[in-house]
Amino acid sequence: MATKATGSKKYFQLLLFQVTLLGPVFCGNVLVWPTEGSHWLNVKIVIQELIRRGHSVTILVSNASLFIKPRAEATEKFEVYNVPFKKDTIENLIEGIVALWLNNRPTALTFWQFYKELGKLSKNWHQMNRLMCDAVLTNRELMAHLRGSSYDLLLSDPVTLCGDLLALKLAVPFIYSLRFSPASTVERHCGGLLSPPSYVPASTMGLTDQMSFVERLKNFIFYLYTDLFFLKFWQDEWDGYYSNVLGRPTTLCETMGKAEIWLIRTYWDFEFPRPFLPNFEFVGGLHCQPAKPLPKEMEEFVQSSGEHGIVVFSLGSMVHNLTDEKSNVIARALSQLPQKVLWRYKGKKPEALGSNTRIYDWIPQNDLLGHPSTKAFITHGGTNGIYEAIYHGIPMVGIPMFGDQHDNIAHMRAKGAAVELDFSTLKTQDLVEALNMVINTSTYKENALRLSKIHHDQPVKPLDRAVFWIEFVMRHKGAKHLRPAAHHLTWYQYHCLDVLAFLFTCAATAVFILVKCCLFCCRKRVRIAKRKKE
Repeated sequence: MATKATGSKKYFQLLLFQVTLLGPVFCGNVLVWPTEGSHWLNVKIVIQELIRRGHSVTILVSNASLFIKPRAEATEKFEVYNVPFKKDTIENLIEGIVALWLNNRPTALTFWQFYKELGKLSKNWHQMNRLMCDAVLTNRELMAHLRGSSYDLLLSDPVTLCGDLLALKLAVPFIYSLRFSPASTVERHCGGLLSPPSYVPASTMGLTDQMSFVERLKNFIFYLYTDLFFLKFWQDEWDGYYSNVLGRPTTLCETMGKAEIWLIRTYWDFEFPRPFLPNFEFVGGLHCQPAKPLPKEMEEFVQSSGEHGIVVFSLGSMVHNLTDEKSNVIARALSQLPQKVLWRYKGKKPEALGSNTRIYDWIPQNDLLGHPSTKAFITHGGTNGIYEAIYHGIPMVGIPMFGDQHDNIAHMRAKGAAVELDFSTLKTQDLVEALNMVINTSTYKENALRLSKIHHDQPVKPLDRAVFWIEFVMRHKGAKHLRPAAHHLTWYQYHCLDVLAFLFTCAATAVFILVKCCLFCCRKRVRIAKRKKE
């Protein structure tokens, strides 16, 4: 008995010693203000990692959400609030934006008309967004419950505004998670980020950092247009709303500028070199992971490809259907390949579908891209898919359609890992030639592997980096020491216009005095000369 008691005592002492070595473990309480679609998929990965590390996470979601499904058995908590619109309102709006991009890709002649129509759709989105804000901020019971929950931080996606407002009302710091805003308008004006239009291509323009004069002109005009449009749009739609909610004069941009950290969902394997600030952190590819085994039936199909390998094809979750003509153009091209093709597609089965192609409602994209038999990836150019291809070193054929997709494919094309095709003019032979090029030309695979090596060669994994900065902000109640002083300057102070005005005034005064002195001296000499003549 004595020996047993002594042994138990030793085990207990050892346990206490291990706890002492571990030290105090910080577990925070996080509130999430999410956005639909692929944005949610990225944030969901971060949420799961936070929970794995012992943090409590609550997701604030409307009853009209399309992608975020509250589950009773989930490890995360859900706070569901009611909004005065239905799910199909969001769905129709998203489909309208996608349709505009698919059918009316802006050209030099249609630029203004396109962005005028996009502005109307954006206004509808923000009106819906405001209803979501009101549904939370005016719900006294919900707000009282949120205040009583003592959150340490709010994680927000600025594509759906109001997360920052909610954070200020709850008196907690907040962090942004985003990929981009058009021409980096939000990052530049609200985050203080430098973006010289001479070599930083505007998002959605499909340009690179190696621009001709005409491209730099186009880039500059787009920067100017988006600045004028969004600043006017914010002033009309949001500045007054933010001022009313906070009870003091303010602007949307001033409030967004209070973000402690901006988690940018890209990295230098994707980005062109450009200046960034210390409170901007790269976390691109945080959702990527080693490939897992495929379902048995799918693995058998993949193995049947032999030495030719497979092609993975997906146009993302937003494009559910194609016209019969377009789907058959694609199907005919795929049928001419020696490779087997796995195509994620929910539309009508094309008549021209070849025996080498199988259609799936859903595919394990990351696992397929990580399979040793994969030779190429046909993609619409979504950031998540791009990063899975980079992670696994797979060359791409890009068929961009809307949003940031043209920009994403332009980056991959410039880095030699992708061929780009135009969806609106796509022909069967175009797709066949593009696939043969990326599969049979070794440089595309080599460049894709080079980007993969860059992505993997980081001191800290992207997901760990994202979670670190979230925990950092919770531990230190913010990260004010990383925010530039630009946030405290007016626009004319930021551009040193007051200094230039002062220097101009000094120079003008000096010139004025000098001219006056010269005139005085000249008159005096004239008078002296006259006196001498007299």
